Amino acid sequence: MSENTERTEASAAPPGPSPRAARQRRPTGAPPPLPHPVTVSTTAWLLLAVVILAGAVLISELTPWRRADDQVNTWILRQLAGVRTPWLTDVATGLKAAGTGWGVAAGLSVVVLTMIFRRWRHLLVFLGSLLFLEVVAGQFIYFGLSRPRPYGVLVIGSWGGYSAPSIPVAALTIFLMGVVYGLVVPGRPRGRAKAAVAVVIAVFCLARLYLAVDHPDDVLFGVALGVAVPVAAFRYFTPNEVFPVVYRRGRTAHVDVGGRRGDAIRTAVHDQLGLTVLEVKPVGLESSAGSTPLRMRVDGGPGEFLFAKLYTKGHVRADRWYKLWRTILYGSLEDEHPFQAVRRLTQYEDYALRLLRDAGIRTARPFGIVEITPEREYMIVTEFFDGAAELGDAVVDDAVIDQGLLLVRRLWDAGIAHRDIKPGNLMVRRGELLLIDVMFVQVRPSPWRQAVDLGNMMLVLAVRTDPDRVYQRALRYFTPAELAEAFAATRGVASPTQLRASVKRDPRDLLGTFRALAPPREPIALQRWSIRRVSLAVGILAVAFIALFAGAQAFRPVGDVGAYAPSCGTGGSMILAAQAVPSAALVPCVAELPSGWRTGGADIASGHSRFWLDSDQAGTPAVTITLSAACDVSGATQVPSDQPGTRRFERLLSQRPQFAELRFYTFPGGCVTYRFSFAPGASPLLAIPVNGAVGFVPRVRLVDSIRNTEGLALCGRGAACPG
Repeated sequence: MSENTERTEASAAPPGPSPRAARQRRPTGAPPPLPHPVTVSTTAWLLLAVVILAGAVLISELTPWRRADDQVNTWILRQLAGVRTPWLTDVATGLKAAGTGWGVAAGLSVVVLTMIFRRWRHLLVFLGSLLFLEVVAGQFIYFGLSRPRPYGVLVIGSWGGYSAPSIPVAALTIFLMGVVYGLVVPGRPRGRAKAAVAVVIAVFCLARLYLAVDHPDDVLFGVALGVAVPVAAFRYFTPNEVFPVVYRRGRTAHVDVGGRRGDAIRTAVHDQLGLTVLEVKPVGLESSAGSTPLRMRVDGGPGEFLFAKLYTKGHVRADRWYKLWRTILYGSLEDEHPFQAVRRLTQYEDYALRLLRDAGIRTARPFGIVEITPEREYMIVTEFFDGAAELGDAVVDDAVIDQGLLLVRRLWDAGIAHRDIKPGNLMVRRGELLLIDVMFVQVRPSPWRQAVDLGNMMLVLAVRTDPDRVYQRALRYFTPAELAEAFAATRGVASPTQLRASVKRDPRDLLGTFRALAPPREPIALQRWSIRRVSLAVGILAVAFIALFAGAQAFRPVGDVGAYAPSCGTGGSMILAAQAVPSAALVPCVAELPSGWRTGGADIASGHSRFWLDSDQAGTPAVTITLSAACDVSGATQVPSDQPGTRRFERLLSQRPQFAELRFYTFPGGCVTYRFSFAPGASPLLAIPVNGAVGFVPRVRLVDSIRNTEGLALCGRGAACPG
């Protein structure tokens, strides 16, 4: 390996035992050189979210517990209501609005900046967390609990939908967690960012509690979900030691080998290989994307220096995604089955090294596998080619050309393909050509892949010399037909990225020259169509569409998520509808739907309660029922009312071809509007069953129910509240 490569140096090794000490076996139960860290905070947040969810479900089902919980929440809110002043109310209202708007801006900044800095894994984790939170918290938990707004204290802020968990709080929290884990460098900057985020979230939650739009445990639930979901996802899928947030150039495959990991490497090599490591340095980083290559200086080993490749769980995941995308973009060119474990990947490379050496191919001598962290980090240690230079930087003469071509001939004869022939994997030392990086070696490959190895080798040699010269030397080892096949197969993705870049920078048309020299042959198609490829592509597109749709929904200003249509009785939606218009003496609800009619949906927020009904004949929505504090009945005609305690007004908007009508029911403190909008051609007589489908529940009934079950007041008409 070249020693002129930019690298970072690990700290010097502490004094250790003598070199080539006896190898040790780690006793059962003894910690590995670098134990996998158990993040207590992540576990704590996950447990807190689970405990709160379990408690919320349990409390919602047991009336005595629900009563105690509501009374505690009301007591806390009343303490805050006791300090309300006009200027504090203005500040809290502004903070509530700003938290919702700026939270969305923070989330969008995460998306834009992670794309700019090409942190695709962080972006996917962030969007996945949003999707998970929207589905789990925004649908199952939210609608499962269906919790009304607080009792016993006057709500002075705007709100929409149910209160548990607090969706605005959860949204702001997850957006800010995305900023912390997707944009801020780990260490002291991230610690300070976490403290700032904690202050922002605390102020936002306090403002919402001051306005009494949420219960205290609603905001706690929202914070727990907003922290637990993204933190667990970021720490599992983008651990700092594998995918750090850095603002410097370099590949994410390269991990830091200083500090604790550097000490663990020295300890592991000493205990497992009997060698004392004096120094560890990354080397050859620019030509390595699937591992962290290292040069180790050892005391009294088989050589002054050894070479090592450090593999982590992140490399296995990257290999999995890389091969998945190759299958989708190009089909299965050859064996594209990913490795499922770090241990398997390291074992395979060790096997490949020994296989190539047995075949007479000059490659690095393996000295063994070193375990750093079980199932997470392993290192393969080999001979280090001291004084060697990459082929792209070395002098290439006829002897080197012949060695390169003979290397491919021996691979063919042994039934092996290297699959990654490029300048960075070919070294020259004192006129000898050396082959490295055998992770992609394949036994009994397809003829296409063997032909590609030949084409890539000739291109690598031609970049440093002359294509005519390389072609004439190749005729000593291969037939013209084999050379024609090589350049019919070698194109596009068949060549490694580094080689393609080298060929592109060369002003000569190397590939065209080789094809002109070789006998004519039709290009060999790279695309391989299969059911697996098509199904993977369709699946990825479907997931991407769902993620984009859900993401677009998540980035809208957080407000009313929705609610169930209120059914006549004393359920959560009925109480929420009564809280929406606290002055109304009556609350409309779904009574008994006639055949062919169904509930379409509902929108319940401060100031109005709206739900709509669909019909298989009249269309969707056929009629929308809205409760508000007042309505404009000008131009409407009063008719006898079918609802006790109300006055009914009607205004016909259209008879044909589409029936449309407004119907109003007015009563003390409120008004209910029916808006009929039938499908064209539907009979106006279909409006008659709506009279029995919609009922009116007196508010006093709901007030009495809350007083009896919760011991609290349903604030509004018939129940005065503080604040």
